[in-house]
Amino acid sequence: MFLAIRLTKTALWIAAMAAAIAAFALVAAPARAQVSIDINQGNVQPLPIAIPDFLANGGDPQLARDIAGVITADLKNSGLFAPVDKKAFIEKISSFDAPPRFGDWRIINAQALVTGQVVRGPDGRMSTQFRLWDVFQGNQLEGQQFVTDKNWRRVAHLIADMIYERLTGEKGYFDTRVVYVSETGAKDKRVKRLAIMDQDGFNNRFITSGSELVLTPRFSPTSQEITYMSFGNEDPRVYLLNIETGQREAVGNFPGMTFSPRFSPDGQKVAMSLEQGGNSSIYAMDLRSRATTKLTDSGAIDTAPSYSPDGARIVFESDRGGNQQIYVMGAGGGGAQRISFGEGRYSTPVWSPRGDLIAFTKQAGGQFSIGVMRPDGSGERILTSGFHNEGPTWAPNGRVLMFFRDTGGGPKIYSIDITGRNERQIPTQGFASDPAWSPPLN
Repeated sequence: MFLAIRLTKTALWIAAMAAAIAAFALVAAPARAQVSIDINQGNVQPLPIAIPDFLANGGDPQLARDIAGVITADLKNSGLFAPVDKKAFIEKISSFDAPPRFGDWRIINAQALVTGQVVRGPDGRMSTQFRLWDVFQGNQLEGQQFVTDKNWRRVAHLIADMIYERLTGEKGYFDTRVVYVSETGAKDKRVKRLAIMDQDGFNNRFITSGSELVLTPRFSPTSQEITYMSFGNEDPRVYLLNIETGQREAVGNFPGMTFSPRFSPDGQKVAMSLEQGGNSSIYAMDLRSRATTKLTDSGAIDTAPSYSPDGARIVFESDRGGNQQIYVMGAGGGGAQRISFGEGRYSTPVWSPRGDLIAFTKQAGGQFSIGVMRPDGSGERILTSGFHNEGPTWAPNGRVLMFFRDTGGGPKIYSIDITGRNERQIPTQGFASDPAWSPPLN
């Protein structure tokens, strides 16, 4: 089956194309693939995959190569795929319509193969077609077409997502964005602005001016909207910012300090902590009515709330037991259960979109670690440790985390998968802290 996907500035629509199906009639209906990756096992062996340069059929050869390059980088950076060195290729793909010579790809141990072409239509729009092949079975696993005016990098991320999902059974996370706090200037006079980028660090742009100090940006799970804290000439405020329109509105005026705003899973509420009299409590605000409900009243410092994916519970940090630990309570407040019992202090808990894990920052033995545990506190695992690691955020598929690390000169953003094996730095313009991952783009 071969589908067409058209990209506009705000949406994608998918429709079957009779002409495309006819062009691909030579390909038999895909059999059940033998090639796959079991990402639930402890030690995942990266799958060898060959991604030749895409063909340029009346289009720009460099653009075709760039699209294949982004797909290659996405899959490699996931840690689950091992792109085969192009120097080892035996067959030179010269026709998108002809099946590849599978024997040539088996010789170099490629288990999967991606072929593609970029066609520039008479109306100037770009059509990108790709096929995913099971080399050992000798059949096609996937084939689709994307039509767009210009957003070629997003096309590449979408293709990488489809390959990832077809071979792992899990949703991809490449067609996403990350908002973070960009830090520029001298260390004692840092200018902090909100910035947004693709998950691989490209297409970076600033979305606040730097005239106000900004902290803790968080994406809505249902829209391209961000909540964050701002420290201007007035009291600290929590704002909602629409990324597409640039419109900003204050959530409300609160006495004292406001910390760590975060959306509920349906995007209708924001949970945050408010400081009054030296202590802080967790509140939830309904964004439609602006009604505020106090959820904790422990006489301690309760902060950093994060909803479970079903919206039924909230995880947060509190020093009510003497030092920072992680607690879980119902979304409506009430009794809270402590779930962290290891040595050291626990902070910044974030519930996985899958609901199976809670990520956290742990400070012990002079180091800051990023770790995960189950919602009942069992199965604690440290993924990475360093001088100052903090602020985990989940990819929408719950398989990868980003966080920031400050080694003394300034903070940088890193990613790591939930096995703790695949850690890498994300390129940013200058120093960067407090990342937050978007949901999949619409």
